[in-house]
Amino acid sequence: MQSVRLAAVVGLFPALALAQEVRNTSYLASTGEKVLRIECTIHMEKTAAWKLFTTEEGLRKWMAPVAAIDFRVGGRILTNYERTKSVGDRGTISLPIINYLDGEMLTLKVKLNRQFPPKVRREDGNLQEIIQLEDLGDGRTHIRSSMVGWGVGPEWDKTYAFFAKGNAWTYRQLVANSQR
Repeated sequence: MQSVRLAAVVGLFPALALAQEVRNTSYLASTGEKVLRIECTIHMEKTAAWKLFTTEEGLRKWMAPVAAIDFRVGGRILTNYERTKSVGDRGTISLPIINYLDGEMLTLKVKLNRQFPPKVRREDGNLQEIIQLEDLGDGRTHIRSSMVGWGVGPEWDKTYAFFAKGNAWTYRQLVANSQR
């Protein structure tokens, strides 16, 4: 009986370790503005991790089954979560690339789609995701995603909650798919 319990507990360790690798470290900036921050560590060299964000093959591994990228300042990432769809079909998400520092940082403009209330879509001009990669050595890379530019009010609170949940899920996909 003891060995069965021990085996059950030991069997949970990989799942527990995976769950612990994605953390919500959100905070309020000194101005009172919200910063939605999700952090994770992946077992991958930084140069390989960078390709997960900057190539179609990399994006398809963890972000969405349908992905296209024009990687340059002023370019964009286009994704669709439905395998049977194409880029440009209904449900396509467009993330313009504001800037990047090769291998270190990528800033995406977050354009809210029709899923969100008209008020937040009208006010989403400053909503951005800043993705930072840090080499931890030993083939590990720390990823820090910070969303800034949130508005104020109940509609924005719901939008923030949506992204807090969705971004955590997305970065769990990154951790899971980077270990393959």
